[in-house]
Amino acid sequence: QVQLVESGGGLVQSGGSLRLSCTASGFTFSSYAMTWHRQAPGKERELVASITPGGGSINYADSVKGRFTISRDNAKKMVYLQMNSLKPEDTAVYYCNVFWRRSNYWGQGTQVTVSS
Repeated sequence: QVQLVESGGGLVQSGGSLRLSCTASGFTFSSYAMTWHRQAPGKERELVASITPGGGSINYADSVKGRFTISRDNAKKMVYLQMNSLKPEDTAVYYCNVFWRRSNYWGQGTQVTVSS
């Protein structure tokens, strides 16, 4: 069974930093691209960042470019999202995702709240 578990969210002041972690199991982690998405209240879920299986190709949403960094550790079967210079607009539930065998799998999400 594919399982993704996010952690590291919390409450932080504007300009602060958080590091989100996603622990994966149930599939060959090193063979799959991983992504982070977020969803704010009343808004659609949006793609934040993606990383290819070996970490060689990375993409970011324009809104987070230069502030967020996605990385992965295939030995630990984990993917991370380092978030710096946080803004209130970054407030959302953040989800880890993998597209595996024609289905999307999501973690339970972790809440990030950035206060003014």
